[in-house]
Amino acid sequence: MIKLMQELSDSLRQAMRHWTTGVSIVTSQYGDSQHGMTVNSLTSISLDPPMVSVTLANGTRTFELVKRSGVFGVTILGADQASIADRFAGRAAPEDNRFEGLDTFSIQSGVPFIRGGLAFLDCRVVFSYPLPNSTLFIGEVTAVDTLQEADPLVYHNRVYRKLKP
Repeated sequence: MIKLMQELSDSLRQAMRHWTTGVSIVTSQYGDSQHGMTVNSLTSISLDPPMVSVTLANGTRTFELVKRSGVFGVTILGADQASIADRFAGRAAPEDNRFEGLDTFSIQSGVPFIRGGLAFLDCRVVFSYPLPNSTLFIGEVTAVDTLQEADPLVYHNRVYRKLKP
């Protein structure tokens, strides 16, 4: 049975490589601690009230901060921010402080957002659903900020891409 589940998981992973998504950074802060991670699990689930969902791996620092603080921020990345996506995915950054050297700001809750992103969502957790290896957080969007129109960073088949007209 375990082998069948692993085969199904591997098949799903392979299939989802064909699903093109945007790339965002989810951040949180609790006390003096802040952390963030790259996600493509962001979904808008309601406009009235405004709500989004993100899924975070259990045991990560970002998960722990969201769980403790009850708030998270989403920075939707632009096409020129692949290096930031890699940094927050843990591939190209100081693990202790992924924000080192980056220009950040806050909107309402105090969570850090990364300047240069396309849009910024400040969220308050209203529901959380534990899953076997992760947790689905549903957040009410309490503040939004956007920049001028620009191309988004997208992810398809394990590669960052840019949209073409």
